[in-house]
Amino acid sequence: MNERREHAMNSTPEGARRTAYDAVVIGGGAAGLSAALTLGRARRSVLVVDAGQPRNAPAHGVHAYLGHEGTPPAELLAAGRAEVRCYGGEFRTGRATDARRVGDGFRVALADGSRLRARRLLVTTGLVDELPDVPGLAELWGSDVLHCPYCHGWEVRDRAIGVLGTGPLAVHQALLWRQWSADVTLFLHTMDDPDERQYEELAARGVCVVTGEVASLETRDGRLHGVRLASGTLITRQALAVATKLRPRTGVLASLGLAPTDLEMAGAVIGSHIAADPVGATGVPGVWAAGNVASPMDQVVAAAAAGVRAGAAINADLIAEETRRAVEARREPFSARMEREVCEAVLGDRRHGL
Repeated sequence: MNERREHAMNSTPEGARRTAYDAVVIGGGAAGLSAALTLGRARRSVLVVDAGQPRNAPAHGVHAYLGHEGTPPAELLAAGRAEVRCYGGEFRTGRATDARRVGDGFRVALADGSRLRARRLLVTTGLVDELPDVPGLAELWGSDVLHCPYCHGWEVRDRAIGVLGTGPLAVHQALLWRQWSADVTLFLHTMDDPDERQYEELAARGVCVVTGEVASLETRDGRLHGVRLASGTLITRQALAVATKLRPRTGVLASLGLAPTDLEMAGAVIGSHIAADPVGATGVPGVWAAGNVASPMDQVVAAAAAGVRAGAAINADLIAEETRRAVEARREPFSARMEREVCEAVLGDRRHGL
């Protein structure tokens, strides 16, 4: 591609808003921003569409991310956006509602009625944690109600920790949290009773087991004070670990024919995800998925790494397409296809009425 044509394809008239990109990234978390950074550094035109609903917004800091330990999530995202912009990446605040294949690329519709064109799509919309239905629990989510000891265990070390039993992995969860505190109580709540071996393991590790359903969480000065049982008994706790159902945000993926599949751990279904290969390619050619939408168990650092892999894979796929077209053009310099591509380069969105 010569410099004149490259300029025609990668620039827009002054004051106009660009609507066609090499890649559109739907979702502006760690995975999406890392992919956009990778693509920008590869000299690709890239737009990030972000609805501004990060999963970890309630958390005080990001953990186990080398070089960013304890960084507030909003601060990490702001730094990432600034870095993406350094390489020409653009941002649009909004929600993608629909995506359809058009020719060799895709048309993406946003909730505000605007439309975008992309040669490739990357979906990094993350997931939603479905919380157990216990009064008072949602209000403490991300502060005193926690789900991952590797994300939050250090911050509640040596405190009185409860584990809410809602499924077959609760015993495993209680034994895991025991690493951070000697005062761990497993509330059986709605789970099946542990078997004899599990009771022995819990007893050996000093984990207290409380039968009966949990009715609510009690607070004092905005912090967790205790767990109220249906019997009326209050057991004081300073933190409560819960297992959430992991549900990917799949809205725009559904319009592409991509449906979530069950995610299992130790034989138990803990949620769902969008199936993708190690570099994020989905079952729909030209569409990638990365981060928690594809791998719900990933922490922030792993989601960022997945974004880098997906960004590199998208760039490689675009190179393969461009190389194939260059070979075709070399063999047949004057063709209807070449005429269309030149028209595309000069007229851009105006040719499609966008």
